[in-house]
Amino acid sequence: MAGAIRDGLRLEAIAADIAGDGDTALELLAVGSYDIAILDRDIPGPSGDEVARAIVQSGSGMPILMLTAADRLDDKESGFELGADDYLTKPFELRELVLRLRALDRRRASVRPPVREYGGLRVDPFRREVYRDGRYVALTRKQFAVLDVLVAAEGGVVSAESLLEQAWDANADPFTNAVRITVSALRKRLGEPWLIVTEPGVGYRVEASA
Repeated sequence: MAGAIRDGLRLEAIAADIAGDGDTALELLAVGSYDIAILDRDIPGPSGDEVARAIVQSGSGMPILMLTAADRLDDKESGFELGADDYLTKPFELRELVLRLRALDRRRASVRPPVREYGGLRVDPFRREVYRDGRYVALTRKQFAVLDVLVAAEGGVVSAESLLEQAWDANADPFTNAVRITVSALRKRLGEPWLIVTEPGVGYRVEASA
């Protein structure tokens, strides 16, 4: 069914990738940039509910359309509580799916976050694109989230704890070295001269004059 939906969406000029299980979905979300997630609640591995929860916790604002065979009101209610923006019960017509996707995209476009520019960087949260002095820089979702927080600070120092809270989630291990590793990889992705400065024992900031 996923293949048929993908092919049908392509005929409507909508590009789509398929994840046959929750692990693949999370991997695609970690490396790609998507406008909308269509989730089946009953996929193998991490369920559609778990994937939806991860999307919401990422803070990306990506709309979620849930597909399910269940049509009970309490099932729909639980889906919306997880963060779903719309709900479609199987079986359904492809045309209805397309209409709902376009409605979600219009709604998303009306609340696009502002593009941030600082220190030669241009960060577009809506398109999840980063440019340094006009050069496109490919980042993972986590690297993008960290950079977005740092650029928003406009040169101010952001602590590792604050980055954990804003770029990860409330359940992140405060003793993890994930921030240091991610910042190191991000610094290399942005290239020389280094833009991200480490303030020992304090945190990180973007160097405007670099």
